[in-house]
Amino acid sequence: MTTFTELPLSAALQQKLAAAQFITLTPIQARAIAPALEGKDVIGTAQTGTGKTLAFLIPIIEMLRAESAKADSAKSVKALVLLPTRELAQQVHEQYEQLRGKNMPKAALVIGGVAEKAQINSLRSGCEFVIATPGRLQDFITRKFADLRHVKILVLDEADRMLDMGFLPAIRRILQILPQRRQTLCYSATMEQSVASLVNDYTRDPVRVALGSTLKPAESVKLEAYEVRPSEKLDVLRQLLYEEKGQTLIFTRTKRGAQRLAKELDRDGFSTALIHGDRTQSQRNAALSGFQEGRHQVLVATDIASRGLHCDDVAHVINYDLPKMAEDFIHRVGRTGRAGLQGRASTLVTGVEVLDLRNIERTLKLRIERKQMNAAANDQPRRIIANTLASRTLTKLPGEVFV
Repeated sequence: MTTFTELPLSAALQQKLAAAQFITLTPIQARAIAPALEGKDVIGTAQTGTGKTLAFLIPIIEMLRAESAKADSAKSVKALVLLPTRELAQQVHEQYEQLRGKNMPKAALVIGGVAEKAQINSLRSGCEFVIATPGRLQDFITRKFADLRHVKILVLDEADRMLDMGFLPAIRRILQILPQRRQTLCYSATMEQSVASLVNDYTRDPVRVALGSTLKPAESVKLEAYEVRPSEKLDVLRQLLYEEKGQTLIFTRTKRGAQRLAKELDRDGFSTALIHGDRTQSQRNAALSGFQEGRHQVLVATDIASRGLHCDDVAHVINYDLPKMAEDFIHRVGRTGRAGLQGRASTLVTGVEVLDLRNIERTLKLRIERKQMNAAANDQPRRIIANTLASRTLTKLPGEVFV
C-alpha cells in the first residue's frame, strides 16, 4: 500500500485528501492507518516529521462520520487527542479543519495561555472532538466543564514529550474518566520505559508499529558542526544566515538567550521571529504564522519548538546552544528534512561544549561532520553583510544607510 487512494476511506475524505495534495503514504501511515481503521489499538514510534498526525486523524474522521450517520447518535465527546504543547495542538486542529467535511463536527481546542470562555462554550455546546493539552483539560474536568464518559477514540500524541513535561499525573487522571472499552492510539518519537508503562496500562492487544531508529536523525538531514571561539560564535551564525536562502530555525538553551539573540539579529537586518515559554500565546502564534508563511526568514526558539513546531519548509536548523539532552538534539534537527525534503542542521560549539557534542555523538551513535567557516567571510564588516542581505531579501529600514 503506497497511496491514500488504496485505503478503505469514504469518498468525501478521499476528495479532501486529494484537494490537500496528500497522495503518497509515509511508512508510518501505510502501516498504522489500516489497523486503526479496523478499531485496533496502535502504538507507533517513528522519527519526527514522518506524518504521524494523519495516521490518527484519518481514523478519527472516519469514526466521526460513521457516528454522525446514526439516527440515535447523541452529541458527546467521541474523540480525544492529548498533546504536549499549544502549538502542536493548534496544528492538529488546523489539519483537522482542512480535512473536515461540511457535515462533520467542529473540534474544540482546549489549551492554556488563552482565554478560556470560548473553550468552555465549545465543550458545553456538545462538541464531539476535543484536541487538548493535559493541564487545561484536567482543569476543565475538575470544574465539570468536560464530560469524557463516551469517548470512543483516545490519542496520545508525542507521549514521551508529555511525560518529559510532567504531565503524567494529569494524563492518568484524565484516562481514569474514559470508558474502558475504547480505542487507544499512541504515537511517540521514542518508547522509553515511562512511556511503555503508560501504554501498557491503557491499551489492549495493540498493534506495534516501529519504523527506523527513533534515536537517529532522518537520513535527509545533513549534520555538521563548527568549533568556534566564544567571540566568533555570533559572527559564524551571521555568516550561516547570510549564505542560507531558505528559512532557518535557531535553537538556544535559555529564554533570555533567545531574547538577546533575536534582538541582535534584528539589528543586523534579518527578519526574525521569537518563541519561548514567557511569550504570550498571541505572540507565539504571530511568530509561528509569520515564519510558516515566509514573512520571517529566521525563527529563534527554545526547546518549546523542538517538537511543537510543524513547518515543512525549514531549510536549516542551527543549534546556537547545545541542548541539555541528546534526545532533544534529535527533535531539534527533526524540524528540517521533513516531508521527504533535504535539510541541513548546524551546531555551534565552543570550549568544553566540544566534549558535550562528542557525548551526543556517542549516545546517538552518529558522526557529525566538522567544518570550518571561511575566515575571510567572518572578517566582513557587519554592515556589508546586512547590506548584501537587504538587497536580496529585505527592504531598507527608515533612516538606514548602507555603505
